[in-house]
Parts: sequence; C-alpha cells; structure tokens
Amino acid sequence: MKTLVVHAHPEPQSFNSAMAARLVDAFKARGDEVATSDLYQMGFNPVASAADFTERGNPEYLNYALEQRHGVKTETIAPDIRAELDKLLWCDTLVLNFPIFWFSTPAILKGWIDRVFVSGAVYGGRAFYDKGRLRGRRAMVSVSLGGRTNMFGPGAVHGPLEDMLRPLLRGTLYYAGFDVVTPFVAHHVPYIDDAARAALLEELDAHVARFDSLETLSFPSLDDFDDQMNPIAAGQGAST
Repeated sequence: MKTLVVHAHPEPQSFNSAMAARLVDAFKARGDEVATSDLYQMGFNPVASAADFTERGNPEYLNYALEQRHGVKTETIAPDIRAELDKLLWCDTLVLNFPIFWFSTPAILKGWIDRVFVSGAVYGGRAFYDKGRLRGRRAMVSVSLGGRTNMFGPGAVHGPLEDMLRPLLRGTLYYAGFDVVTPFVAHHVPYIDDAARAALLEELDAHVARFDSLETLSFPSLDDFDDQMNPIAAGQGAST
C-alpha cells in the first residue's frame, strides 16, 4: 500500500510534528510505502491564483475550476501543484495531520486542498462523493487540539468533532471519493505532561496498527438520488 502523510504545523518541535513523524513510522511498520508533504517546511504556497496556470483556457476571466480542467488536459498546471497532485493520485491512503485552528485546518492546508484537489483529476461533473475520482482509497485525519475530551460530543460545549470538521471530512475527502475513517484526536495537548503525551503517541501507533479495521464515517450515496439530485423514495431505483 502507498500512503501520503500531509503535515501542517509551523513548529518542527511541536507535539503535532511528533505525531507526523510517528504516523510515518507507523505506516511504514505496516509495510506501506510512505511519502510526505510537510507544508510549512516546503514553504508551500496556499494561494490559488491565475499564476497556477502557465497557459489559460480563458485569459480574460479566471474561473479557477475550469482552468484546472484545462490545465489537466494541456499539462499546464504550475509545477508545485503538479508535484503534489502526482503524490495524491499515487497514494492509496491519504493522512492529513494538523492542529485545529478555529474549528478548522490551518490556512496552509486549506490552500493545499484548494490548489491540489484539481477539478478534472480529483472530481468533476457527477464524479463526487462515492462516485468521486479517488473512490476506493482511504483517508484519515489526525489532529491535536487544546480542548479536553469532555468538551466534544453530543451535548458538549463544542459539539461532536465530526461536525466541526464536516467541511473537511465530507465536503473535501468524501467529496473526492475517499472512504473516510475515524479520526485520531490528541486532546488537551498544551496542558498535559510528557508521560501523557507519550501515551497519546502510543495510542496513535495503535490507531494506525488497526487502520484496516477502522470504522468509516457514514455519508450519503449518490445511488440514493436521481439525476436532478432529488432523494429517491424507498423502493424506487435511480433512473438510468
């Protein structure tokens, strides 16, 4: 199996960076071939712009998704995007490792998604959700945060973590076709001692060791919707 670990933390000595290194070792221990993208270390440019295309389909008006499709067909996407897209299309498993910033990803990771999840290669038209172009692959999110365990879940002050990360888990990973497995969460990291941090890293090892049996998150199938994306009543089949 081939695994890509994308890491987004600005401090190499952080616990989240230790998580990234542990992920690489744990997936290698499973026998996987592992590639990495350390976005801050790479100085990855997160800003989607006209500069992402060496040739434009429409030089008068920038429709970014349409230019991505043109770039795929003509091989005129910027080299830094092409390199990351090649990694993405190469992997069987994608792991995103990052600290929670404002109920979301760091901006550099969002920018990586914006630029690398290329229309025409990753999704497009009706190729989304369980029909997405990356279907048959698995994705996992690994996060660190400051909140305590009791602060997340139904009725908790922040609600379920999966709801917080819905734009990423459903709107990005599942949208592209990935089977999204249960996230790994390291809680309360800035406030715990070294022994507790070591225990979290051991939990991360165990999470990866049982990766093949991890539960996948449940999302709708396009088979449950008609050609106009209206829900299909029970007992009726989708039109062909």
